[in-house]
Amino acid sequence: MFKRVVLPLVLIAALAALYFWAALSWSFSVGDRAGWVQKLSKKGWLCKTWEGELALVSLPGTTPEKFLFTIHDDAVAARVSQVMGKRVTLHYEEKVGLPTSCFGETRHFVNNVTVSEEIPLAAGVMVQTPAAAASAASAAAAAASR
Repeated sequence: MFKRVVLPLVLIAALAALYFWAALSWSFSVGDRAGWVQKLSKKGWLCKTWEGELALVSLPGTTPEKFLFTIHDDAVAARVSQVMGKRVTLHYEEKVGLPTSCFGETRHFVNNVTVSEEIPLAAGVMVQTPAAAASAASAAAAAASR
């Protein structure tokens, strides 16, 4: 009985655990996306994950492309929520092979966020955000007064 029932079940459970460990620890790709976070919500019936949407705009006046992402860490979700409405860069890992949506609705798992101070329009052309423009103006005024 042990060899026919219990041993195969233990072997199947061990293989399933090994598969989930490999799928969660290995990243298919790692990268950054820049844009404006326009949506962030905690979703799920049983497994709650943070799901978000980043608007990617390459040129002013063009239709934004949407980048859908998932956040597992509540601290990262809180930081993303604080910088909502500002231009940000999201660092993400793309995971493939996860069998259910319980791990998240997307394959892109965000693990860091940074606020972008300047908006690049073209090579060498930057539009500064108001905070960056104010600090640049005060630095220029301090340099001119010397």
